[in-house]
Amino acid sequence: MSALKDKLKADLTTSMKARDEVRTRTLRMALAAVSTEEVAGKSARELSDDEIVKVLTKEAKKRREAAEAFAGAGRDEQARAEQDEHAVLEEYLPAQLPDEELDRLVKEAIAESGAEGPRAMGQVMKVLNPKVAGRAEGGRVAQAVRAHLAG
Repeated sequence: MSALKDKLKADLTTSMKARDEVRTRTLRMALAAVSTEEVAGKSARELSDDEIVKVLTKEAKKRREAAEAFAGAGRDEQARAEQDEHAVLEEYLPAQLPDEELDRLVKEAIAESGAEGPRAMGQVMKVLNPKVAGRAEGGRVAQAVRAHLAG
């Protein structure tokens, strides 16, 4: 079993003993998402830590988007609950890249791919994605690439 999955399970037990409802609910949801991903496809398999991080990133994005939707609809209590769950998931994700570091990586990827103009965005993203995987959200990366290619 991966170290991250072990940590999630241990933290779930701790949060249940501490009667921390938000953390318990969030960790149960995260472990369910990991289990679902493990049995998806043709055969069951163990996920690596990197694959678990991808699942948790996806779940964190869902929570953030749901919080924005609830807040936009004036449902502040539900929005707060989603934000709390997002905060718990963030603890298990790698630190996000600062803007300066992301800009530097985008410039390097543009130079490496020799891309010019907005139409070359795919080439840049192909070079850049492996370098920022899990450390920067896709939308944020795409926005930075677009800004640099537009000049």
